[in-house]
Amino acid sequence: MPFALLDLLAHAAVPLKLTLKVALTATAGACLTGIGAGYALSRRGLPGREVLDSICTLPLVLPPTVIGYYLLVVFGRRGIVGQWLEETFDVSLVFTWQGAALAASVVAFPLVCKAARTAFEGVDTGLENAARTLGAGEGRVFLRVSLPLAWRGIVAGTMLALARAMGEFGATLMLAGNLPGRTQTLSLAVYEAVQAGREDEAAFLVALTSLVCIVLLLSSGKLLNRNIS
Repeated sequence: MPFALLDLLAHAAVPLKLTLKVALTATAGACLTGIGAGYALSRRGLPGREVLDSICTLPLVLPPTVIGYYLLVVFGRRGIVGQWLEETFDVSLVFTWQGAALAASVVAFPLVCKAARTAFEGVDTGLENAARTLGAGEGRVFLRVSLPLAWRGIVAGTMLALARAMGEFGATLMLAGNLPGRTQTLSLAVYEAVQAGREDEAAFLVALTSLVCIVLLLSSGKLLNRNIS
């Protein structure tokens, strides 16, 4: 039994390491874009705010394979951006871990955006206006007032995004494929193990992925509860 467990751990080490690299990179990208989008959507004077919010939420409700198709159209070798990247920088995102990170980032983006919007809308506008009255520009108001007061909600959304990025499957498979050691994350490794009939390996990978995601969700829940209270 100990030898079997060690063997399972050895098989899980590579996809686990790749999953963490992909998920952390994806979450960083989702944070950079999601916080900015959430802040913009929290401003009541933004034209077409609810339409833009719906567009930002699309990756949360669309089937992952549809998102993967869109990504292929844009970032594939013949895509609008993908062809430019390959011709200009000799860079291709298809069948790479960077492509997997991009797919996971797009899927995780709405979780950060929604949490950031809610957190920024909960900030006392009187404090922001007071900072403006004292001569602070919009950038300084954001960094010195809005962001510090909204950080708990943003961190909670970031943890949810990290958990989502770790479990991403469909969009990743469409853009990055399922290449062991290169693009095979834990969710893809589970799929391959089930297809190959390696039930013990699949069960172990499922348990490992579930444990990590449960820890992230519990941490996120605690932060949200503190933010509400």
